[in-house]
Amino acid sequence: MPQTLATHIQDQDLATLLSAIATACVQIESRIRTAGLSDILGSFGHTNIQGEQQQKLDVFANDCIIAALKPLATVAAIVSEEDDEPIVFTDKPGAKYIAIFDPLDGSSNIDVNVNVGTIVSIQQIEAGETATTLKAGNKQVAALYVVYGPSTILVYTAGSGVHGFTLDPDTTSFVLNWEEMKMPPQGPYYSANEANIADFPPAYQQALAGLRDGTLLGAKYSSRYIGSLVADFHRTLLKGGVFLYPPTAKAPNGKLRLLYEANPLAMIAEQASGAATNGTQRILDIAPTEPHQRTTFIIGSRHEVEAITKLAAGK
Repeated sequence: MPQTLATHIQDQDLATLLSAIATACVQIESRIRTAGLSDILGSFGHTNIQGEQQQKLDVFANDCIIAALKPLATVAAIVSEEDDEPIVFTDKPGAKYIAIFDPLDGSSNIDVNVNVGTIVSIQQIEAGETATTLKAGNKQVAALYVVYGPSTILVYTAGSGVHGFTLDPDTTSFVLNWEEMKMPPQGPYYSANEANIADFPPAYQQALAGLRDGTLLGAKYSSRYIGSLVADFHRTLLKGGVFLYPPTAKAPNGKLRLLYEANPLAMIAEQASGAATNGTQRILDIAPTEPHQRTTFIIGSRHEVEAITKLAAGK
């Protein structure tokens, strides 16, 4: 993988950073694969800033990525779902990158052996900014995710297309097997937690009904929902369709986190000819106000995202 990154990415500091994250993900994958054989399943006993019970593997994955990034002279700060505040490395005056990540997305699925993943956003410090400057997703210089499943897949973009790798367990290295990945303009599936449908705003209820009966886009859709964002998005990237997490009474601003879930996946989606909005505007144009900000999320094939966004915006 390092050789491929060096070919695809002109900035070798960025290539080195992404390679370090990939190495950390190999360590995470190894622990997930043997989770039932070691004392790594279950709750860690603490609640994170999100108000969620931390799982032991949440903490392990977070520690792995921090350990991989901390030694790099180019990393100025880290923002993690598992930490209350950003970690700023004040002893690196020339550092230029901020790594923002969800170390183990869908970790509640671990105990029942369902897919989980890692999601990472990379931003670069520009003139006049500090390591804690919050910026919109359109300022990302790279984004990646890893799906830990029947095989372990890493997908990334550095702003010039989307490329995918599969982990070779014999060599513990990621092997390139997708170049210039493209999301179909329309797909056969929608993905939503329909247990909450009674709490969805009417426009989203109408959209889901239209997908089911074929009145929204002229085709009847099937439902697929894993409950792990990265796994649901990976299917959407390959097969087309849409993932949506509307606002609810319990989460009026949406549930998913803008900086380390929505932004990196939105960058990958757009680079693969897909789209992502919050129902009123492009995800990548949202100006964040705090590190753990939440958002409504509609992401996937362009036709579905545009149709649902029009309904949500009252058009």
